[in-house]
Parts: sequence; structure tokens; C-alpha cells
Amino acid sequence: MKYIDEMDLKGKRVLFRFDFNVPLDGNQNITDDTRIRSVLPTINYALDENAKIVIASHLGRPKGKVVEKMSLAPVAKRLSRLLGKNVTLTKDVIGPEVKKTIDAMKPGDIVMLENLRFDAREEKNDEVFARELANLADVYIDDAFGNAHRSHASNVGITKFVPVCGAGFLMKKELTYFTKALEKPARPLVAIVGGSKVSGKLEAMANLIKRVNKMVIGGGMAFTFLKAQGVEVGKSIVEPELIDKATEVLETAKKLGVKVYLPVDCVIAESKEPEAETKIVPIQEINSQWMGLDIGPATITLFTEALNNAKTIVWNGPMGVFEIDAFSRGTSALAHSVANSYALSIVGGGDTDVAIDKAGERDNMSYISTGGGAFLELLEGKELPAVKALKTCK
Repeated sequence: MKYIDEMDLKGKRVLFRFDFNVPLDGNQNITDDTRIRSVLPTINYALDENAKIVIASHLGRPKGKVVEKMSLAPVAKRLSRLLGKNVTLTKDVIGPEVKKTIDAMKPGDIVMLENLRFDAREEKNDEVFARELANLADVYIDDAFGNAHRSHASNVGITKFVPVCGAGFLMKKELTYFTKALEKPARPLVAIVGGSKVSGKLEAMANLIKRVNKMVIGGGMAFTFLKAQGVEVGKSIVEPELIDKATEVLETAKKLGVKVYLPVDCVIAESKEPEAETKIVPIQEINSQWMGLDIGPATITLFTEALNNAKTIVWNGPMGVFEIDAFSRGTSALAHSVANSYALSIVGGGDTDVAIDKAGERDNMSYISTGGGAFLELLEGKELPAVKALKTCK
């Protein structure tokens, strides 16, 4: 796979696929521009090379229709401000007017195509649409790690038709850190897996258990594992159909000598409401009418001790319903523990990212991935379609 700094960009039309799927408030204001800032090194490199920059991205799920609230206008505005340079947004995704705008570009100009998903052919990986996009470029650069697990026209189909293609600096960074974490880690390697459900992370856990030295399991998914061990968990979230699979993961860990850490106490309440009464109880004493919504202080101590000698930590998923203050202490405490460790710490998944921001520890993590689904698929041991396409293109 080629990277941007191995290519000749001078005076060429370079089409960049970025993931600018940023959160917006009700007034179309961007509430977190991390995904935009993360690709600035790639854009600035192309500007230094005097390239003509064409940007493509999606935003939200308009399902092939033009939805005004999902226009990339706020993104173009923010990017203009960050670069101190005008970013022209096209009215259409593709077509004669777009082609005309791009043909009129001078080196150093930046044009952003309107939301790719306004055209239904994008998500269908339609060859005609992919060819139309390719016709706008002399060089194609994919720097959209957050979308790399999708097979769409703008990140897979297009690679068949562009003269030259490769990856940007963000993609390079993401794949390099992932290799450090799972292919060539400094050991002990500890995986922290949380979130509400086992179902979305079962494949990742099955793959991780064969690679790690320790696995810490928290969040709602821990209750399925506790249930598998015969613990009564009240009204806590449990996926009964996955109890056998959870047992298999625990048995595999035992055979391989991997230490698995599960909660020993938790914060319980009758409901997830912020004003609900809470109690801290040992796992064995969860009231049959209450539910576990966060890990307790003894578990925080246990999990922190598990991280003490770690050289590499991979974390995906919070330890509780961290959005509500009463149930956020476990995730926050673990964020501090990971930040204070001497390990290479790699964090992925949208919720975990938000939780670490809330704990004020963003700058103390070695690396925070920009991809949720893509990060998870790498943890599952899968090859990402967009990465595969870049490896096989010209």
C-alpha cells in the first residue's frame, strides 16, 4: 500500500476521501471537530505540494436523498477556518457543474463535494458512480479510517478506476498503532472490553482472548459473563442466547492461561433515571428488582491492579452508563488508571472516546482511534475492505 508522501502530487487533482461524519447540534453547529482536525496534516501536506484538493465525505444517513440538515456546509465552514483558506462546497455530489468547478481549479484550491450519501449509488458501491468520482482525480487518497469497514463506491469501487491511489497520514497512523497493539505488542498486553452488549463484540473478544495476557470485562456485557458463572444479576442487561458463547470465551481463556477480570461489585438502581436511588453492592447481592449500571469501588481497585504491569492496553467500551453522572465513576476512574499507566494505550469506539473526554484524559492516552466500527473489525481480526482495495490498486 502506498502512502501520500510516496506520491507526486504537484499540480495534480487529488481526490481525498475523509470521514467528516461529525456530530451536529440542532442549529447545525459542529459539537466535536476531532475528525476534521485529525486529517489536517494530510491536507497541509497536499497544500505544500501545490495540489488541487478535492474532498469527498459522508455525513449521517440520508439514505440516498438530499437532506438539508445533513449538508456538509458546516464542515466546509469549519475546515475553512482551521486552514485559514476558502473551501468551496459544490451544490451537487457529482455531475456537469461539479466537473466544471473542478476543471477550473488552480493549484492550492480546495473544493468539497456535497454529502456522498445524497446519491444512493454511494452505499451500493455502484461502478458507474465510482467511475464518475474517479474522473475527478489524477490521484486518489483514502484517509477515512472511520469508514474503512464499509464497501462503498468512494472508498472501494473508485480504486479500480483512478490512475494512482494510496492512503493518507491518518490511515497510516491508525494501522501503525493497531499493529503495535495486536501484531507486535510489548507485553503484558491487556484488553479492556466494555459497553452494553456482548453481541456486538463477541468476535472481537474471541480473537483478542488468543492474543492478550489479560482481559478486563466491564459494562452491561459483564452481566452475561457473570450469568454464565451462575451469578444472579437481577434486572441487569443480559443476552441469554449468548451465555454459552460467553462460557466458551472464559473456557478458552482458562486453557490459554489468560486472566479474565470481571466485576466484584457494582452500582445498582431500579432504573437508569438520573434521580434514581443507587446502592453499591457485591455482585452476589444484586436485588432481583434492581439493575447494575456501573462498576463499584472494589472493582475499580481490581481493574486498576490488573493494569499495573501492562505494557500495552487496548480499550473498547465504557464500564457503565457513563452519560449519567451517578453511573460514570467507574469509566472515569478507569480512564485515569489507563492514563497514569506506563503502557502504550490505544482506545477505540465512539462511546469510549466521549467518556475519556469527559474524564479529561484525552491528552494522556497514547492514541485514540477515529473509527468505531473499523476499530472493532480490526480487533475481530478482519481485513478492512477499504484497506484491501488500497493494497490491490495501481
